[in-house]
Amino acid sequence: MLKEPSAYQHELEMVTLESLVPAEHLVRKIDKAIDLSFIRERVAHLYCANNGRPAIDPVMLFKLLLLGYLFGIRSERQLMREVQVNVAYRWFLGLRLTDKVPDASTISQNRRRRFA
Repeated sequence: MLKEPSAYQHELEMVTLESLVPAEHLVRKIDKAIDLSFIRERVAHLYCANNGRPAIDPVMLFKLLLLGYLFGIRSERQLMREVQVNVAYRWFLGLRLTDKVPDASTISQNRRRRFA
């Protein structure tokens, strides 16, 4: 008997990002092998502690560039589209499913100004 498919896109499910990312995924291996927290200390002098807009975490900026390099994503706009839909990338960056992805121009400006 052929049934009509149900639309499951609007159902609420209890899941964790941890359970959605395969154990053998490359981003898990990188996260386990490399501690990138030293980046915050190295660039702290470039950020103002009490003025301006809240900054994007410099570790996340570095991880974004790393993702683009490792997975051959040459465009910042394409990278942000990939992060928007890829759960493993979100897990690696520390983003929740509902978190807003940084704008592509932020990555471009940081690449031009800070990572030169």
